[in-house]
Order: sequence, then C-alpha cells, then structure tokens
Amino acid sequence: MEVPRLDHTLNSPTSPCEEVIKNLSLEAIQLCDRDGNKSQDSGIAEMEELPVPHNIKISNITCDSFKISWEMDSKSKDRITHYFIDLNKKENKNSNKFKHKDVPTKLVAKAVPLPMTVRGHWFLSPRTEYTVAVQTASKQVDGDYVVSEWSEIIEFCTADYSKVHLTQLLEKAEVISGRMLKFSVFYRNQHKEYFDYIREHHGNAMQPSVKDNSGSHGSPISGKLEGIFFSCSTEFNTGKPPQDSPYGRYRFEIAAEKLFNPNTNLYFGDFYCMYTAYHYVILVIAPVGSPGDEFCKLRLPQLNSKDNKFLTCAEEDGVLVYHHAQDVILEVIYTDPVDLSLGTVAEITGHQLMSLSTANAKKDPSCKTCNISVGR
Repeated sequence: MEVPRLDHTLNSPTSPCEEVIKNLSLEAIQLCDRDGNKSQDSGIAEMEELPVPHNIKISNITCDSFKISWEMDSKSKDRITHYFIDLNKKENKNSNKFKHKDVPTKLVAKAVPLPMTVRGHWFLSPRTEYTVAVQTASKQVDGDYVVSEWSEIIEFCTADYSKVHLTQLLEKAEVISGRMLKFSVFYRNQHKEYFDYIREHHGNAMQPSVKDNSGSHGSPISGKLEGIFFSCSTEFNTGKPPQDSPYGRYRFEIAAEKLFNPNTNLYFGDFYCMYTAYHYVILVIAPVGSPGDEFCKLRLPQLNSKDNKFLTCAEEDGVLVYHHAQDVILEVIYTDPVDLSLGTVAEITGHQLMSLSTANAKKDPSCKTCNISVGR
C-alpha cells in the first residue's frame, strides 16, 4: 500500500507536494525531529508505551520507490494509528557548500500492514543515497499525536532507470528525431597526444573506458558501461562530417560497416539536453555476445538495426547503407577495442568548439522535451 503524501510542503508554495496534500485533504502536522525536539504548538505528545521500530529493512528499490518494513514489540502495538517516516538525501561531502540544502521529507502514513511502499518522483531521485528513520504514532480524539522515539537511521540508494523508464525516454526522443540522412563513416576526435599514447601503450588499439556521468541522472550506463565514443553526424550541405569539434583537432575516421553491421546489436542509452535547444541521443553498438552486449541486454531497450528513428544499417542492392537522424545529436558508444589500423587519423581544418563538449554535462531537469516523471 502506498504511503499518503507529505505532511510538510517544500519551499515553493506551488510545489507538487502541496498540491497533493490539498487534493488528498490531509491535515498538515509538524513532526518532531530525530532527536525528539518539537515546537510548542506541534500537537504531538510523547509516551514511552508506543513501540519503537527496529531492524528496519528496505527492499524492492526502484528509481522512485521502495518498500520499507520493520519489527516492533507487541506492547501497545494495537494503539498505533500512524507511521511517521523521516526521509533525507544523504549529505554529499563534495557538494557545493553554497547550494541550498534539500528540504527534509516527512511522510505520514496510516498504520497499514508491512512492508509498505513509499513512492514519489518529486522527492525520490534515481541513483541517490538517502537516510530514513521511522516513528510509530497514535492519533488522539483531540487531533494530537502520541509518538514513539525515532528508530535507528538506515541508509539506502535508489536504483537506475529501468527498461520501462528508458522506453519512455526513447519514445520522447523519437518525436523530435527528424528525417534520416545518409552517412558512411563513424569518427572520433581527440588531441594528438591521445593517439600517440594509444600507439605507444595500447598496441595501436583504442580501449573502452567507463562512461562519464553526463546525461540523465538515472541512466544505467553512466559510470558503468565501458565503451568508446564515436560520432556520425554529417553536414546537411556536404553529407560529410563537420570540420569543427569540441574534443580535439585530430580525427579518427572508420568505415561505418566496421563498427555497425549484422554482427552487432544496437541499444538506446539516453536522451538529454544541456539547457540548450538541441538534444542528444546516446546509442550503444555492441558486438553480438560480447560483454558489452550482455550488459546492455539486461538494462537497455534494443533497437531494430534496420528500422528505427536514430541510426540504421540496411542492405540495398547487396551493399550496407547507413542513415542517421538529422534533428538530434547522436553519441554512439562502441563497446569493444578498435584498432587504429582499421581507419585513418588526420587533423581537421575547423575549430575546437569547447562549448559543445558533453563531458560530465548535467541534464536540464526542467526540459519538458527530454524528461520523464521519475526523477531526472
């Protein structure tokens, strides 16, 4: 059973939490903090008789919900009418000290059979560490509450987006993908020193590395999937890769069929923007049966390589023909090593546009085009 919503509203007078409270006609109550401190008009009394929750267990964790249960002494158990749940984001030691602190979330629920489901995308974010503590309470005829002491504090972390959530992102990305343009090469820009290092220390083969934390906060590939980033976008008037790049003046180009062919699988990884009008779609190409392929099968929606809105490989007259979406910027991750001998490395003639870099870029949480209602 779901927990009734918040008893405390957030800073904004028009926050979703407040609207839910109004809609459910819940009475606002002021909870004591974890140390038992209360304001004089809190309407909460304290009695030893109510059992204190202990041995708290968190289970069935998703990106925006979890189940919680605990044990209680049988003494006065029948007097319990409500549970108070104190939920807080775990303090990040590396967080910006000038950023305002997240408002603690206090939940009040009727005493229902345990385990109990806590769900809410406006106060639970994906892949985020939280602390939780619980009180038992008994509502009196005059509206006051008798409460137990707080339980011990438990820590847990919410999950990544599931395939269901990623499919929602996929469907939103399809809406703006635009028409398909032909292309023939994948390319990767880096500094000259990068390619020199690959030749000297890795036997001429570019090695997969762990993806950074750019894009959606709940993306299951961030910080986990190993791969090599490639681009495939082309200029509309030439049909060739652009001469500018944010990643370096040297470019490795490789024929599309070397990376994307009937022996590879294609997966949708993410859809995001960085407070800009244009949007990015992350796709993953993995050789069939490779470790990257096995990773993606469990976590990402698989695309039909011949028929999708982003990147296609289809045979025409005995030749593989490739197309990419025009209206989104594709970031393609290839999950296996790639030998430089399979392509060419040359200096580009354009500029290095650092402002277009997506390295560790944070997604715009307010964009209605690329966000879904399960955190950001």
